[in-house]
Amino acid sequence: MSMRFKSYLSVAYSMVALGSVLVASSAQADSGSDKAKSSGAGWFMPKSEQPAASHAPVSHRKAAPVVSRSENQATDPALKAPPVLPLPPVPATPAIAKKSPPPAAVIGVISVPGVMQLSTAAQEMQQVLGARRDHLAREVQKEEASWRAEQQKLQVQARKLTSDQIQIRERHLQERRAKDQRDFGNKARIIQEAYQVAFHQLERELEQREGIIARVAAAHGMNLILHAEQTVLHVGEQDITEEVAEQLNKILPHVFIPGDGVDPEVLAKSGKMPTTADEEKQMQQASAPQVVNSPAKSVVRQKQ
Repeated sequence: MSMRFKSYLSVAYSMVALGSVLVASSAQADSGSDKAKSSGAGWFMPKSEQPAASHAPVSHRKAAPVVSRSENQATDPALKAPPVLPLPPVPATPAIAKKSPPPAAVIGVISVPGVMQLSTAAQEMQQVLGARRDHLAREVQKEEASWRAEQQKLQVQARKLTSDQIQIRERHLQERRAKDQRDFGNKARIIQEAYQVAFHQLERELEQREGIIARVAAAHGMNLILHAEQTVLHVGEQDITEEVAEQLNKILPHVFIPGDGVDPEVLAKSGKMPTTADEEKQMQQASAPQVVNSPAKSVVRQKQ
């Protein structure tokens, strides 16, 4: 996936935070539940019963003697001079025959955020999946409020309960919290992956070799397209943002969005449509000759 679109997928990844809302609040809840592990009498310790902080005696030490840099280098191995290592010879680079220069650059610019704002498919995707995300957020907040009410109820009743009863109630709350984390986390993952499925359709339509950006650029004789946000100055005739968005709305006015609650991973295993695994295989097959002729990867860089 290109760097151009990774910023937009960050919106999808932020949906994972919905399922982790309960995780963030579990630390606060655990502190309350730890108080209920003892009997009712020992729940709150008055300040008078808390042990007083002990004061450690202050020791007066003499200043360490100053050590010169040469003495440090003699005693500390890390400060020693670097070792002298062998330097095997490497072959000289031979001259390369002169080749024809590339064609003169005809530059165009495009604003991908601008294309997304003008795309009807992108707007539909944000509306549908945004509604699902907001509904999940409300579910999380409702369950969180209910869980906290049960926790406070246990704290109020703790003085009247035995230690075993408190532990049983605590265990039920912990099991409920763990189940909520699994359920809401799974729902957030489904929304996130549905966003990826929908957005990848726009990405492929725009960026494939014979995609919309390539077609529009070729129509203007452009052979180098830059991000408009990365250019300091350009003229209006070089900007193909609106033209690309217009073509995108004609060719792909809508995208496929998995149904509400439909797990995209389960849908991929059903065999009803191609998957990202099929796309990766096609890319590997297309680049197989280049891989054979490419130099071996540096072992040193891999270790680093």
